[in-house]
Amino acid sequence: MKVIFVCSPFQGKQENTEKAKRYCRMLVDMGYIPIAPHVYFSQFMNDHNPEDRRKALEMNKKLLEFCDELWVFGDEITEGMREEIEYFKKTKGEDKIRWIKDLKEILAYDVR
Repeated sequence: MKVIFVCSPFQGKQENTEKAKRYCRMLVDMGYIPIAPHVYFSQFMNDHNPEDRRKALEMNKKLLEFCDELWVFGDEITEGMREEIEYFKKTKGEDKIRWIKDLKEILAYDVR
């Protein structure tokens, strides 16, 4: 089973967490293992706290090392996403990055 890093906007916004949950559900339904640290870390870290944000990005990079692919969801690329994408390119290669632009079907997933 491939491990997929979910790269999508977070910025401390609950609606972005909900979207990431749907992306994860879709990946599970496809037979993959999703890694979405912004869903997990947001439970006990504050993205608006600069120290927490720095630590989270460092932990994200460590988690990227365990992933087979990185999937980028949507058109918006935030600063944190850009950092994750660049790190993944350097460590795993650009050919293991998938860009998912059309989110209509994914956002219809029910995660409850």
